Amino acid sequence: MSDILYERTLSAGPVVRVRRISGEGQTPVRAVLELDRRGGQLRPGQTPGNPPPLIEVEGATDSDVLSRLLEHAMEDAGLAKLMRDQGLR
Repeated sequence: MSDILYERTLSAGPVVRVRRISGEGQTPVRAVLELDRRGGQLRPGQTPGNPPPLIEVEGATDSDVLSRLLEHAMEDAGLAKLMRDQGLR
């Protein structure tokens, strides 16, 4: 099973991702919502890694954390607000 629970590409190129950060089968399940502005392509000088999380949640199952983060992941306006609130714009 993948650590990526949900992923979509925005029209401008960044990738919105819900990623499990706890080990498979480990409880509680921990997951993060992240916005990868690299759009899957590393520029010269960039190193692979994960972008800083916008939100982190815990739940009993993958489905539980996914349902809590999807409400944010599917709304472009909500993502923009999260980024602005964290000074990432």
